[in-house]
Amino acid sequence: MAEKNLFELLRDKSILAILDGDEDFGEIETTDLKGNIKISMPYLSGPILCDISNRFGLPVAYGWNGGAKSRWAYLDDLLVHCIANHRESDLLAFLFSKEQFAEKLKGYSPEVIEFSYAKIVETVISHINSYLYFGGNELVRIGDRFVIKKIGSTVKVAAPAIKIIDRDYIAKLSERAMLDVLNGHFDSAITKSRTLLEEVFCYVIEKKGETPSESGDIGKLYNQVKQLYNMHQNKDMDKRINGLLSGLEKILSAIAEMRNKNSDSHGIGAKRINIDEHHARLFVNSAMTMADFILAVGNRKTE
Repeated sequence: MAEKNLFELLRDKSILAILDGDEDFGEIETTDLKGNIKISMPYLSGPILCDISNRFGLPVAYGWNGGAKSRWAYLDDLLVHCIANHRESDLLAFLFSKEQFAEKLKGYSPEVIEFSYAKIVETVISHINSYLYFGGNELVRIGDRFVIKKIGSTVKVAAPAIKIIDRDYIAKLSERAMLDVLNGHFDSAITKSRTLLEEVFCYVIEKKGETPSESGDIGKLYNQVKQLYNMHQNKDMDKRINGLLSGLEKILSAIAEMRNKNSDSHGIGAKRINIDEHHARLFVNSAMTMADFILAVGNRKTE
């Protein structure tokens, strides 16, 4: 019988409530005009949780017209998915990353931000461990990795393995996106298009032994790829090739912008627009083409 993954312990509803920002543990007093800072994780709304799920390869569309699940249930499904794919530490690293606290801490001085961020993370992990304590376990952060271990034991964290992404993976994710198009779920198809590009960018960056940007900005990830693989347009290169590269960048920019203004993970706002099936098809096919090209660049440079 396989040994139970200790990260399953985090599926306790009380711990999920801490991780999704439902629980707070007092305030950090400041003299800033913005006032005190609540000691809690950033509040994760249903749409944000769906966004994170898609980021980690779990396709989820938020039920805007009814049928939406409780926030803790979205997080629980995501945790189960990450445990099954050995990405539980990656998920916690993302949730606890400083970038995730940007909205909560913006406007304060750098000194207050640094102190508050460290204080919140320390306090939150301590409260999670108050639930794990009676089972003799504890959650620890080692660099950017998270481990649940027996209290008092030592652990060596191995370097995470690079997720294998190949043309078959690109084709399968693109097929799922196109299935969304056929079913009229255009927003979800756009989300998968962005997820596909983000994962391919991260993959080729990691193949170079570098760490992808944690900003969630696929434009920044693409620029990182360009730098690492020397993909800048060359004046000595055929102008038609340069034209294609320029076109790819425009495709990326359009996908990123549509993802922010029209996807299923950002709600209905003033900038949200309706798209037709042929537009959604164009986005999916464009993302697949660019993902295939970037993968080929990454494989060529490492062969």
